[in-house]
Amino acid sequence: MTTADESARNLAVIRRYFAVIADGPTGAELDEFFDPAVVQEEFPNRLLPDGVTRDMAGLREAASRGLALLREQRFELLDAFASGSRVAAESAWTGTVGQDIGPFKAGTVLRARFAQIFELKNGRIVKLRNYDCIYPWQESSSPGA
Repeated sequence: MTTADESARNLAVIRRYFAVIADGPTGAELDEFFDPAVVQEEFPNRLLPDGVTRDMAGLREAASRGLALLREQRFELLDAFASGSRVAAESAWTGTVGQDIGPFKAGTVLRARFAQIFELKNGRIVKLRNYDCIYPWQESSSPGA
């Protein structure tokens, strides 16, 4: 396979990944995209001031926590490009909190911009680095929103 073919294949995987993650895939749905030995490194940000490194179990747990917190979320892939086994992506994310949890009130709108570097092998993500910019959140002004 040429580098151009590998780049195109990996970019297609990441585009498909972004197309389905807003629905909150967990378990086997995540397995389609991630190698079982995946390592994700999320650098320090507003929600995780010390950052975090996750394996597949940690990614599943984080996905489950997100589903419990949010009533809806949207991802917009703003840009992506590939070079062989690596894909760089920039995306915008918006999530609406579904119930009062921790510092978040129901209806609070969370927004972030993500820059992510994916490394793929055989069409699956083996390494992921997240550089997350989380904006100040805004509580909804209407009760029960």
